[in-house]
Amino acid sequence: MTISPDGLIFQQWGWFSLNATIVYTWLVMALLTLISWLVTRRMSTGTELPAWQNLLEVLVTGIRDQIRQVSQQNPGRYLPFVGSLFLYIAMANLLNIVPGYMAPTGSLSTTTALAICVFIAVPIYGIAYQGPVNYLKHYVKPTWLMLPFNIIGEISRTIALAVRLYGNIMSGTVIVAILISLTPYFFPVVMALLGLLTGMIQAYIFAVLAMVYIASATSLHSGESDDEQQSSLTDTPEKDNRTSPNTD
Repeated sequence: MTISPDGLIFQQWGWFSLNATIVYTWLVMALLTLISWLVTRRMSTGTELPAWQNLLEVLVTGIRDQIRQVSQQNPGRYLPFVGSLFLYIAMANLLNIVPGYMAPTGSLSTTTALAICVFIAVPIYGIAYQGPVNYLKHYVKPTWLMLPFNIIGEISRTIALAVRLYGNIMSGTVIVAILISLTPYFFPVVMALLGLLTGMIQAYIFAVLAMVYIASATSLHSGESDDEQQSSLTDTPEKDNRTSPNTD
């Protein structure tokens, strides 16, 4: 029984193996690219919007709202990265309903790659937001003795991100495989539906945790810059400061 897409080899060329993880990863990326092109090629600004555009706007708005709630910052700069993480993981897990498909997120290599992306993005956003000196200072606070522990903490949470996603997806695959061997009709369908729900939840959790780590790196020492505060204010309606005339 193959429980990981790494174990399903399609083609072997010397040391390189074309396994299901690589094939289905490119399949997910191709589908996301195709869907995004189809949805955005005829964007409308009128009163009647296509159904796909409505769905896209709801999705983007929901991701922006979640980023704003987690970071308390303008979500514009984080939306491409966090949104891409969520959409990729969600699509990879939703395709489990297709017979013969194996989610690439059930491979530790895929989840590790996603976690490494977060590991790299956190200091990039932190340095871009605070500058290299201010960002690196938090590694030695409250004392220089904390430097190795802070570095270990960065590495351990990256490992936790990878293992959490991998463990949840793989465990669902194992449970479905066991139930198929025991009761090949009813329970596998129920577990497959439950797996879809679990996959969406895991995509949401991974994206939120990524945003939490980025937010912690961009808000260690100071609040938002003046231009970001001004831009964030434009996202909320202004209050009416007019006072009504006094009446006797």
